Amino acid sequence: MTETGTSLGELAVRFGCTLRGDPEARVSRVAPLESTDREAISFLAEARHRRALASTGVGAVVLEPRYAEECPVPALLCPNPRAVYARIAVWLYPPPPRAAGCHPSAIVDPTAIIDPSASIGPYCTVGARVAIGARAVLGPGCIVLDDAHIGADTRLVARVTVCEAVTLGERCLLHPGAVVGADGFGLAPEEGAWIKVPQVGSVRVGNDVEIGANTTIDRGAIEDTVIEDGVKLDNQIQIAHNVRIGAHTVIAGCAGVSGSTSIGRRCMVGGQVGIAGHLTICDDVVLTGRSFVSSSIHQPGYYSSGLPVEPAAQFRKNAARFYQLDELARTVRELRREPLANAPAGATRTTSRRSPRGSSQEPSPESSPKALSGPPSEPLAGPSVATDPDPARPAQGRNVRRRR
Repeated sequence: MTETGTSLGELAVRFGCTLRGDPEARVSRVAPLESTDREAISFLAEARHRRALASTGVGAVVLEPRYAEECPVPALLCPNPRAVYARIAVWLYPPPPRAAGCHPSAIVDPTAIIDPSASIGPYCTVGARVAIGARAVLGPGCIVLDDAHIGADTRLVARVTVCEAVTLGERCLLHPGAVVGADGFGLAPEEGAWIKVPQVGSVRVGNDVEIGANTTIDRGAIEDTVIEDGVKLDNQIQIAHNVRIGAHTVIAGCAGVSGSTSIGRRCMVGGQVGIAGHLTICDDVVLTGRSFVSSSIHQPGYYSSGLPVEPAAQFRKNAARFYQLDELARTVRELRREPLANAPAGATRTTSRRSPRGSSQEPSPESSPKALSGPPSEPLAGPSVATDPDPARPAQGRNVRRRR
């Protein structure tokens, strides 16, 4: 890349795309499809944005080959436009260079081992026996406590706290306010009070991990909390002590994972998901937003809980009915136990139940609704279950009986 941008031909070769258009055309920034910036590049990853594609004025678009004829500007064709666009954006927007060495205001213990190519920013604190790898960057105000290890090319943006004996792998990115290795929430009850349980484990973070702003990862109580390679954590997530998160799992903001839970590889956890402690979640599980997980999951797939939004009036009606479910259940049980009044000889009352799914057995005559009312020429003398409910019985019960 140069000061005037990068040619489309170079981008095609570098990122394995097929170019449709002028290889000498250049782009220097990214923009949405709706833009008319001829020096910008955009992408199309979902069919619902095809209308914007038809009228785009950007310099080039990254898209799948099947949409090539619909693109009015030069196109970079590839099977996964979103991933290629991400790599192009990284190429066009490299991180700012950092001067190697320690800022004069930084406080560094003399026993710390810092690679000469690493950058320690203003007002940082580096504790005893800390090891910081090549080209690592500590932004303003970061704190790395005793015996911690920071891998090569890892960047702590600003005000990140890495506690004692924590290990961060290579090429990690920690955003402002992240805290890795604070004490887990370990308490022992005694006579109505609580005794703090020392958290003597640590945290091990793999390579290529991203940890969002103000996300916290607690150290283990005995063994380590483990974040495997390629995990991506959004902002304001709580990871409790002794949790293990498998490689390439992603977790969205405001989620919480309770202690000693193990999450598999390639999982996707939506925002505000709550996961109880001491559970196991297998590989390739997707938990949609605001789900609550209270038991282990052993089969890959999509899982959801909670209620989607609806108009307030309808929600209030449904909420009121929810609190009536217990009364409704009692009424149904009473109806099932109630004998028929003045039933003719041989008439019996049975509860109509469906045969087991897949069963070829036909329902018996006694289980047919006709058996409750007898032959048409001999109507029951007492109240009819289907047509003449007792007016003294609650309204909910009468409605249930008519539906039956």
